[in-house]
Amino acid sequence: MKDAETRKNVRTVESISRKLVRSGADRSSLLVAVGGGVVGDVAGFVAASYLRGVALLHVPTTLVAQVDSSIGGKTGVNLPEGKNLVGAFYSPRLILTDPAVLRTLPDREFRGGLAEVIKHSIIADPEMFEYLEKNMTKVLRRDRLALEYLIPRNAAIKAHVVTKDERESGLREILNFGHTFAHALESTTKYRRYQHGEAVAWGMMAAALLAHEISLCSADYVSRIVALVRRIGPLPPWPRVHTKSLIDAMRSDKKARYGKLRFVLSPRLGKAASYDDIPLDVVQRVLHFAPQFFTKSLSK
Repeated sequence: MKDAETRKNVRTVESISRKLVRSGADRSSLLVAVGGGVVGDVAGFVAASYLRGVALLHVPTTLVAQVDSSIGGKTGVNLPEGKNLVGAFYSPRLILTDPAVLRTLPDREFRGGLAEVIKHSIIADPEMFEYLEKNMTKVLRRDRLALEYLIPRNAAIKAHVVTKDERESGLREILNFGHTFAHALESTTKYRRYQHGEAVAWGMMAAALLAHEISLCSADYVSRIVALVRRIGPLPPWPRVHTKSLIDAMRSDKKARYGKLRFVLSPRLGKAASYDDIPLDVVQRVLHFAPQFFTKSLSK
């Protein structure tokens, strides 16, 4: 399958499933997903639904897949109305991760994957956040020792959270830090402007600003997050999308409850939680000023 976000849909699931039928795949078959997050999410959903479940093996070849998406059993595809709205929880039998395959990963995809690494450090690992602040140059060079430190550490964070909350009914929601904004950015631009990690990078900065606007965190903390995210490299610009369109997309997000917006915010390093009582005018203000605020920050 083509691994573009635009192919992460029900049509691709049907196409792969029909090919499995024609190839004679049965309940003893094994699906091997070799690729990034899109391939893993789609193949995982196919594995969960084909013949009501066949064995699945992940071989993640991108940074975001190695540290995040291949771990935890979340599978799914997008609808025009929003991201990952159709899917299933389905764990692979095995995940085979080799940092060496990242040597040939395009630079843009590697940098996008670093957004998920930063996310994990914000919500669960202050020491790793400080490590990234001090060693980002080495990380961007794909230094072997840096990757050998970061990849297992991130995988352990994701696995620890998922083990405690497999079905995303509580603690696991913290893994969505920045994702309410990110998913809205992706869906309103029809999944063509951003790679997922790039949208998450914007989303984390917006979430940090939102937390400050409701007096949940300090300005210094926002500055640290923005400064670290900036170091992963240039991002596609914030889209010229009306604020209402972004909020409508957020209401379709799978984390929303009864049409009420829900955000994961971080008051300090190593701490994050879900909030659903944020005034709409505050969210609108952040969406209105975020493009100007972050564009100025990114150009410094």
